[in-house]
Amino acid sequence: MDYKQIMEIIERFNASDITHLEIEQADLKLKLEKNHTAVVAHPPSGLSNDRSSNEMSSQETGVKEGTEVRSPLVGTFYAAPSPQDEPYVKVGQRVKKGDTVCIIEAMKIMNEITAPVDGVVDAILVQNGDVVSYDQVLMIIK
Repeated sequence: MDYKQIMEIIERFNASDITHLEIEQADLKLKLEKNHTAVVAHPPSGLSNDRSSNEMSSQETGVKEGTEVRSPLVGTFYAAPSPQDEPYVKVGQRVKKGDTVCIIEAMKIMNEITAPVDGVVDAILVQNGDVVSYDQVLMIIK
């Protein structure tokens, strides 16, 4: 099974009502579980395409206004490089485009997530160690 097939399984798993999935093959063991209390908010489908979905107003999303930092994959959110270290960012901290703001661990690989814009961290919407979904909003940068 290649990377593309694994990612498709993960995306379909996220889109389904299934909460637990295990797949075992000769050289692969894939185990997926969903947090039963997690709620993922997606913007209404009738929105105009003249703006980026990352720059919608707070009236449209019910979330703070600003640029959303979204998870590019399913995994575990880590605010710091290790449990002993300070978080990459805190609310109120200024960041520059390209600065690392968190890590998403997926399949034992640590994926650094970077700030898409210059600004100030307005909100961090997940807790350290939370399981996050594909495209879930992690934080807001103004």
